[in-house]
Amino acid sequence: MTTRTLYSLLVTLYFFFQTHAFSQVDYKPSEENLRNREWFQDNKYGLFIHWGVYAVMAGGGDIGVAEWIMNQKQIPIAAYENLPNFFNPTKFNAEEWVAMVKKAGIRYITITSKHHDGFAMYDSKVSDYTIVKKTPFKRDVLKELKDACDKEGIKLFFYYSQLDWHHPDYFPRGNTGRDYTGRPNSGEWRKYIDYMKAQLTELLTNYGEIGGIWFDGQWDKYEENWYLDEIYSHIHSLQPGALIGSNHHLAPFLGEDFQMFERDLPGENTMGFNKGSEISQSLPLEMCETMNGSWGYNIKDRRFKSSSQLLETMIRAAGYGANFLLNTGPLPDGTIQKENIDTLMVMSKWLDKYGETIYGTRKGPISPRPWGVTTQKDNKVFLHLLAWKDESILIPSLGKKVKSVKLYGDNSPIAFKESKEGILLTIPYSKRKPLETILVLEN
Repeated sequence: MTTRTLYSLLVTLYFFFQTHAFSQVDYKPSEENLRNREWFQDNKYGLFIHWGVYAVMAGGGDIGVAEWIMNQKQIPIAAYENLPNFFNPTKFNAEEWVAMVKKAGIRYITITSKHHDGFAMYDSKVSDYTIVKKTPFKRDVLKELKDACDKEGIKLFFYYSQLDWHHPDYFPRGNTGRDYTGRPNSGEWRKYIDYMKAQLTELLTNYGEIGGIWFDGQWDKYEENWYLDEIYSHIHSLQPGALIGSNHHLAPFLGEDFQMFERDLPGENTMGFNKGSEISQSLPLEMCETMNGSWGYNIKDRRFKSSSQLLETMIRAAGYGANFLLNTGPLPDGTIQKENIDTLMVMSKWLDKYGETIYGTRKGPISPRPWGVTTQKDNKVFLHLLAWKDESILIPSLGKKVKSVKLYGDNSPIAFKESKEGILLTIPYSKRKPLETILVLEN
């Protein structure tokens, strides 16, 4: 998409913004919903799972190709429909997945129920294009995962793609999944909306209480009437406590319960996704990130980020008040990549020791800086010094007089001096450790 085209679409959005098409009219979250928002902000750390029949192709041998392979390789529907025949994840064990998640210190899971290819990873009754009906596996992985999550106290969210390259009534076509699919050049948009609504009803009524719905794909055709008022109202009528978020890369619409940022910290746009996305001052925030460069499984993608890099991103996200949703793309046999598990276990050791400075916190009184971030809980401010080489640092005042400053972990006192210029902290080099130079300021 060209810059000019994107600008034109965003201008169009400006005039549509307050219409029924883009918001849940007069939405007032329920008390249960507000409690769940607090839970969401307290628990801070989730596992994103991109898993579907596209895993069989393992990226097709190209870096950067995974769950988008149907579109990127322009595979017609008639050919793509052969993939389910080879999807037989006999090593899938929901209890093992959830046990690993819990050990890693992860508090919730968001998993793809239907991605852009239109294939349902659950037992949908309104579609034949499902894991139960079209694969030799014939099991509802979402049901098994939900049962395992319930046993271990892990919340489960469902990712749902509004975009669908398979459904004939996803018409007119958007910017993706166009001429190559073999679909007729016609369709009834309202029928597709009804189909989407029916699948969402299944997800919200057949799996008990869920954490919420994670939408994606509205960006495929911003100018379309997505009936968000109707869809969001329907979701909240079925489960008032369910949290709705949408990866549309825009400021939140009324009816959404949290705001998400794709592969960038709130307010940043290094990936080019978050143009025009104002940071909500009232909703919970979440950023999602990959462990390599792919969401779904890609056999050639060895660009694994280090545990230190991912931990720093998590810490910085917490400094913005945002959750960290870290992705894995399971293999077609149903196992999670060993490299991903190894990384999560290293991160869990850090969280075992320093998790208090992340879980249950909100963004601190000092806005994120290149040198680090602050988080806070009750009368404690946790200062994460991530990139500062000098022995002393002057930070802004916290707005309240500081009673003490200590190094987190061993309670070593840290020299400090308050003045009208701020707080001067002196941290001896002998006390410095990468990612572990955390000061506790009590007031």
